[in-house]
Amino acid sequence: MLTGEQYVATLDDGRRTYIDGRRIKALSTDPTLRVAVDLVAAGYDRFHRAEPGARNPLLAPPTSREALRETVGLLRGVDLLAHTTFTSAMTLLTVLPQLDDKYPQYAERIRAHLDFVGDSDLRVTECITDAKGHRALSPGKQPDPEAYLRVVERRGDGVVIRGAKLHITGASLAHELFVMPTKKMRPGEEDYAIACAVPANAPGLSTINTTYAFRGEDDRHYPLSRKRQMPDCFVIFNDVFVPSERIFLDGQTEFSATFAHSLGLWERLGGVAEMAHDGDLLVGLAQLIADANGLSRVSHVKEKISEMVIYATLVRAGLDAAIANAHSTKDGLVYPDELYTNAAKYHGAAEFNVMARHLIDIAGGSVLTAPTIGDLELPELEPYVRRYMTGNPDVTGEDRLRLMHAIRDMVADAFGGYHYVTNVQSGGGLYAQRIVTRKHYPMDEVVAMARSAAGLSSAP
Repeated sequence: MLTGEQYVATLDDGRRTYIDGRRIKALSTDPTLRVAVDLVAAGYDRFHRAEPGARNPLLAPPTSREALRETVGLLRGVDLLAHTTFTSAMTLLTVLPQLDDKYPQYAERIRAHLDFVGDSDLRVTECITDAKGHRALSPGKQPDPEAYLRVVERRGDGVVIRGAKLHITGASLAHELFVMPTKKMRPGEEDYAIACAVPANAPGLSTINTTYAFRGEDDRHYPLSRKRQMPDCFVIFNDVFVPSERIFLDGQTEFSATFAHSLGLWERLGGVAEMAHDGDLLVGLAQLIADANGLSRVSHVKEKISEMVIYATLVRAGLDAAIANAHSTKDGLVYPDELYTNAAKYHGAAEFNVMARHLIDIAGGSVLTAPTIGDLELPELEPYVRRYMTGNPDVTGEDRLRLMHAIRDMVADAFGGYHYVTNVQSGGGLYAQRIVTRKHYPMDEVVAMARSAAGLSSAP
């Protein structure tokens, strides 16, 4: 297994990556991305074991509900690149039994690649969302044929792919990019039915980074996002060659949606786990700032916090139900229940903004206008900041100021906006979760129950 220092060294491999209109010379020292690099490195050190044959525990397939619960617990607090490595591996393991039946050559390649990733202790991220062009047109009818990533040449030893993938977590910091179709392809769209693994430094590959990371010198008034950082990337595949052993699907349109569906399940499970934590954090911040403002006994404040408690509890209950009702593949991999996973993810994402509104309403306008930590440290300003930032005299002005910054960072600034959008869009968006929830809901059973309750004859 790699140490954090060894991971950082692997990034100096000639990869082409950009941010804010400039090419990055060294990821580990870049002023904008170095915090994210350090975060991934810390994750390597957290899991590092020196004994021969040791592997990242996040790559171990859970074979029981308890093992799945423990694995989800491990995800809490890891960097997002460790998370995408986990979801990539679980996606491939979930797909394996289906490919084994009809395309065993692809299943064999997947197993070999998973061994390579585990033995080399690599980080992987998923490349799924295409540019998509005109959203009302299918891939094969786009004015630009590369609006969806496609195969432009097939050779005896592999394929050449061209296009782009958007919103890709940590692509510039990963070692491997797991490319898959973003949707089901139709007959005639075989060139778009491509799933494969691409090294991050492959010739013809470029990544453009975007990030909510603070760009100034003093990030202390960003207490959450100064630690929780990860770039999202616009990944360009400009005639990238993929050798045959790295291809997991090529032209089989009937399997084109299988990878995305499996990824969606694991991504949503991880999203629910994160929202369960964040729901509790929202409640804690609301209670603290209500106390600091002297409002903890005001009825409408208590009601808002009660709603937040119910939200946090229901999201966590959905997570627990998804694990408690887990299923297994014929290979023994235990995966979360789709109904509870999707319903919990939908509820957590759809109601998050209401909970954020409650928190902002309880906190007040200082969420946006509180002085910074630097202001507090200036001798000529300190007594005034401490005095006038004090609400309830039992809470210091400094503590109230720090709470305001934590709340702003979480729900009302760049990280807050990122948080809101990713809650809605990660794992396929709210519409996708509604579709899957309805598909797995026992509709026939409840209709029969309703017919019986209404005294109707049995359905034909």
